[in-house]
Amino acid sequence: MHFYRIVAIIVFMSALTGCASAPPTHPNNLCDIFRENHGWYEAAKDMNKRWGTPVQVPMAFIYQESRFHYDAEQPMEYFLGFIPIGRKSSAYGYAQAQDSTWADYQRATHRYGADRDDFADAIDFIGWYTNKTYILNGVSKWDAKDQYLNYHEGWGGYRRGTYKHKSWLLRVAKQVDARARRYGAQYRSCKKELDHGWLYRLLFS
Repeated sequence: MHFYRIVAIIVFMSALTGCASAPPTHPNNLCDIFRENHGWYEAAKDMNKRWGTPVQVPMAFIYQESRFHYDAEQPMEYFLGFIPIGRKSSAYGYAQAQDSTWADYQRATHRYGADRDDFADAIDFIGWYTNKTYILNGVSKWDAKDQYLNYHEGWGGYRRGTYKHKSWLLRVAKQVDARARRYGAQYRSCKKELDHGWLYRLLFS
């Protein structure tokens, strides 16, 4: 009985570990990212089907926000240089979603069990956010630059133009847009392979 209990614990811990994927080996190539973790590709396709946002846009967001680290969080701030007083914000996980916005997503989608350190949940969150950006502010889901400005400043902040005097943020938004365009071109070159897997590689490689 003791032996079976140990085995059960090992299996359970392995399952927990399996939920947390390591960052991709080649984060600058979307094809390589999806080849390395096909589950991420399936999650990205589900997001696209549900929200209509092209897969390269949230993938560029996630690269910018967390470099694909599931447990990314804001650095600790210190009083007098050594007394910890908390983090700059509650942003956490792949998408760096804050507590309040994540709660809004959970309520809106009825996905109360969604976790910010789960890739499928994180990319679906970005799909939901970009869709709402389109509804509220009329920004195309293909427009990674202005979608990211909404993502960073919030829908109201974007309407007020709070980003206009933040040169650093405008620079980052342009970088996100450039990455999304690059990811999009890469994705178009490997989509059939990703969709058909080993059969496509056997026939056309």
